Order: sequence, then structure tokens, then C-alpha cells
Amino acid sequence: MIDELREEQIVNKVGGRFKLSTLIQKRLVAINAGSRPLVDMHTENKLELVIQEIMQDKIYLDTSANLRITGEHDEGGGLPDLDLTNL
Repeated sequence: MIDELREEQIVNKVGGRFKLSTLIQKRLVAINAGSRPLVDMHTENKLELVIQEIMQDKIYLDTSANLRITGEHDEGGGLPDLDLTNL
């Protein structure tokens, strides 16, 4: 397991363990669907990429638990929102 997941810093950064797991899961789905990584890392481990995106404040959950990218505008042109309620 990645060392950052053992630290309380990342849990506190996103607002709790449930939100952390939700954010990780939603971002992994987006990356697997073709979204480009937001950090420059030379690894094939997608979980490591997502953890670094969180640690560098590149992604977050909005108040409706939707995945958001820092600096992304809601005016189109960004990633589509993924409805994961029926999975």
C-alpha cells in the first residue's frame, strides 16, 4: 500500500476516509476511461497517480460528491460528470 494512505494528512485533506475512498474511486474510473493524469510521474500504477493528484491539490470532491479538477470551469470543455449510481 502507498505510504500516503497511512497518513492522516491525506484523510484530513479530503475530509475523511469515506470521502478519500470516493475521490480515489471516481478518479480511477476517469483515468481508466481515458482521462489524462494531472501529475507527471513515470509509473504505471494508477493509484499512485491519483494519490499524488490529491496530495498536490489537483482534484477534489465538490459539495455534491462530484469529482472536480482544480481550475476546471463548469462551462463545458472539461471532463464529463460520471454517474456512478447505477454501478
